[in-house]
Amino acid sequence: MAHQYWTPRVWIILGGVAFGVLASLLTKWGNPANMGICVACFYRDITGGLGLHRASVVQYLRPEIMGFVLGAFISASAFKEFRPRGGSSPIIRFLLGAFFMIGALVFLGCPIRALIRLAGGDLNGIPALAGVVVGAFIGIQFLKKGYNLGRTRIVSRASAWMMPLFMVALLILIIFKPHFLFFSEKGPGSMYAPLILSLLVGLFVGFVAQKTRMCFVGGWRDIMLVRDFYLFSGIAAFFFGAIICNYVLGNFVSGLYHWGFENQPVAHTSHLWNFLGMALAGLSATLLGGCPLRQTILSSEGDTDAGITVFGFIMGAGFSHNFLLASSPKGPGAFGPAAVIIGLVFCLVIGFLMMER
Repeated sequence: MAHQYWTPRVWIILGGVAFGVLASLLTKWGNPANMGICVACFYRDITGGLGLHRASVVQYLRPEIMGFVLGAFISASAFKEFRPRGGSSPIIRFLLGAFFMIGALVFLGCPIRALIRLAGGDLNGIPALAGVVVGAFIGIQFLKKGYNLGRTRIVSRASAWMMPLFMVALLILIIFKPHFLFFSEKGPGSMYAPLILSLLVGLFVGFVAQKTRMCFVGGWRDIMLVRDFYLFSGIAAFFFGAIICNYVLGNFVSGLYHWGFENQPVAHTSHLWNFLGMALAGLSATLLGGCPLRQTILSSEGDTDAGITVFGFIMGAGFSHNFLLASSPKGPGAFGPAAVIIGLVFCLVIGFLMMER
């Protein structure tokens, strides 16, 4: 009879709590404050570590990302859920991924970090989460009218293996640290947990996220679209795990974190652009079918379209820092607001063009 209680909802709640706790612990183990796990930030750091942007304070090959992919790959292979497929508007997905990253780096975080920041007392997470919800709501209007990027088809197993192999290559690079990589000597990129801990957390989260389909935009989408709270229960559990862990660790008592908008770690208080940047992130993720974590997990189970999207994230991170789009604690970058507006227009145009009439 006990097995009746171990439903998928129970598993995603337990996985979400564990994920939130580990995100908080990674900060204690060395990752930047209020950035225990941020998929957008970590792709940005990897982009810098490979020399694809030269913002010296955000350059490091984050092992958590490699762990996500390899953990999910192990899970998908073990449960026979590795299915090579692709061919659904790859160029559009690439560009949507790039614009997602641009919006996220205007806010300075993905939907996961918005929750982490809020769990650490940073109230700038509120307009960001509001932006994610509004962006998802706009995307839903297109979904209701038949928006889709086309059917996928079966592709070769060689194509489907490319993302896991790419992550293995990155892992080898971070282990041996050849001279051509870039590593921050100050700033967020210089703060990181020990490699083995980061990798183990990534493997665990990747495995759990693959089995539960965890998605930090899809949860909001499903509530509004079909009144399904399954994915949202994982989001809520993640937030609960992170905030409880922060209090247990004494992060508020020690002064590491405090409640408010001002003087928060790696954050700015431009509420309009926090909102609009994450509205772009929520809209583009809804049009893509999932947040960066979900796209990363899909790329590890044979979805080459998700793999293309991941490379879109990397391009977007490079563009953001090479062309003054990314924000800093001082506020939005010189051209960040304009890029967000262009991104919103692009997403709306794609939404209209890809509706079935």
